[in-house]
Amino acid sequence: MMLVLSFIMGHCSIHHAVAQTEISQYQPGITAEGAVYFLPITAIQFNILVEKTTYTPGDFARYAGRHLRLNDVEQEPKTTYRVVSIVPQGVGIVDTTKAYSVKFNAKTVAANVALSEEGLLLAINAKPNLFTPAPPFKPAKKPAAVNPRQYMNEDILSAGSTAKMAELTAREIYDLRENRNLLIKGQADFMPTDGAQMQLMLNQMDQQDKALTQLFQGITERDTTEHIITIVPTKSTNRRVLFRLSQVRGLVDIDDLSGEPFYVSIEDITNLPATQQTKGKKKLVETGIYVNVPGRMLVSIEHKEQTISATELPAPQFGNVELLSGDLFNKHYTTHLWLNPVSGGVDRLEAEQPK
Repeated sequence: MMLVLSFIMGHCSIHHAVAQTEISQYQPGITAEGAVYFLPITAIQFNILVEKTTYTPGDFARYAGRHLRLNDVEQEPKTTYRVVSIVPQGVGIVDTTKAYSVKFNAKTVAANVALSEEGLLLAINAKPNLFTPAPPFKPAKKPAAVNPRQYMNEDILSAGSTAKMAELTAREIYDLRENRNLLIKGQADFMPTDGAQMQLMLNQMDQQDKALTQLFQGITERDTTEHIITIVPTKSTNRRVLFRLSQVRGLVDIDDLSGEPFYVSIEDITNLPATQQTKGKKKLVETGIYVNVPGRMLVSIEHKEQTISATELPAPQFGNVELLSGDLFNKHYTTHLWLNPVSGGVDRLEAEQPK
């Protein structure tokens, strides 16, 4: 008896491999004389990025129009949400209706059966193909917050009222911009000695200008988070609510009408010839390995009567199951079989005569 490492999604486990010949549908009580395996059904995993925008008005927001001619500055804090992207991908999970056992038979060559931790058949006599999920979303690192008061001069800080502070701050902003223009034109009183020093001075002026202007314009911060929704379609569906998004609360319950609905439609676009399916729990007389012949499904996402994405994915639930003959695994051949971890279909099949 041989030991085989089996992998799925970055994890590994050890399974005992046995010679395969006789196949039967799974029945409770299978003993160690055979290996039980499952074929997958394809679930759809939706990776949804939602951006949260938070606006905080500046201390001098009400003076923005008077001093800086900024007439569209919001006076109240505000939080809004929007969907940045929705990416569907197929994920193989165990289909408990497709469970089979590989029985030991001394008349055939021993086969190395690679299974996932969940029992999905991945490969025979071969290193299995691994499913690589989409990497998790990593938000960009936020720049350090700047305290605008560190750029206020003594006159601003000692002003007796907010109105006076706003007036002096606006004057400081205009002085900064004038000095920056003089520096660029080469007319400043203190010109830098080289290009690097000049760029440093310009950067410092820009940072000071931005910090002081935020006191009038306010601060807008954006945070993006990832949400994952998984469904397992078993039939075609039209405009099923996938999730709801409120512009002021973010993702809400699917039955919360305060959120705008995003719909998903699943269309069976399979074009396969019909095959005879084996049903029931009766023992099969055929020998070999059962594999999926997956169909195809079109996954469409709609919002406000517009289709925002349409993706084709494999769909074994809309396809067939076929038997690879046991003759491929007799002593006259060494057969290597790779199954797709998402669809359970044959990715690759090689048969070679032993030397």
